Amino acid sequence: MQMEYMFLPLRRYADFSGRSRRKEYWMFFLGYMLAAFAVGIVGVLLGGFPNGEPSGGASVLMILLGLLVLLLIIPSLAVQVRRFHDQDKSGWFVLLNFIPYVGGIIVLVFMCLDGTRGENRFGPDPKQTAADVGDIFS
Repeated sequence: MQMEYMFLPLRRYADFSGRSRRKEYWMFFLGYMLAAFAVGIVGVLLGGFPNGEPSGGASVLMILLGLLVLLLIIPSLAVQVRRFHDQDKSGWFVLLNFIPYVGGIIVLVFMCLDGTRGENRFGPDPKQTAADVGDIFS
């Protein structure tokens, strides 16, 4: 059941409309970090940093990490926009990430806040429709 939330943003790849609950955002973030960690392990196993110095494997690691970021940047932005929508805020709040030093902290706080109860201008409450998640994967 929890794994469904991890892959739901990938199923809604470029869907910037609607709402997403905290569980969906944080499970996707966990999956993103696990994938980055796995790519890092592969890079080290390929000999990316023998004796603490970068080598040919380090460039493979950077290429793999770059591909991972390119693949997941759109669903990452989309799920973050939907989290703001869940709090009845504009998706443009994602631009707070570009404020140096404090922008990421502000967005982190917003991602931890609960969404509005019931329906708002962006759609129905995703906590009330959480039983429908299984239907997406059918």
